[in-house]
Amino acid sequence: QVQLVESGGGLVQAGGSLGVSCVASGLTFNNYAMGWFRQAPEKERELVARISRSGGSTSYADSVKGRFTISRDNTKNTVSLQMNSLKPEDTAVYYCAADRGVFLNTIPQNIDYWGQGTQVTVSS
Repeated sequence: QVQLVESGGGLVQAGGSLGVSCVASGLTFNNYAMGWFRQAPEKERELVARISRSGGSTSYADSVKGRFTISRDNTKNTVSLQMNSLKPEDTAVYYCAADRGVFLNTIPQNIDYWGQGTQVTVSS
């Protein structure tokens, strides 16, 4: 049984920093591309950042480029997202995602596995 368990998140003031992490179990972690999506109220789920199986390639949504950093540790089955210079518009539920592809699919419907989500709230 595949499980993606997120931790971190919470409430932070604008301009602050926050990190979220995801521990995967029940799968061969380095066979999966990983990433983070987010979903704000009444908005569609959107890809924030993704990282290749080896960790050698990353990509980011334009809205977070230069502020967020995704990383993974294949020895610990963990993927993390460090978020700096947070803005109120970053407020959302952040979801960890896993995909059998070389690089995480950008379409939520094509993702293989999801975490339960963790709330990130940025106050102005």
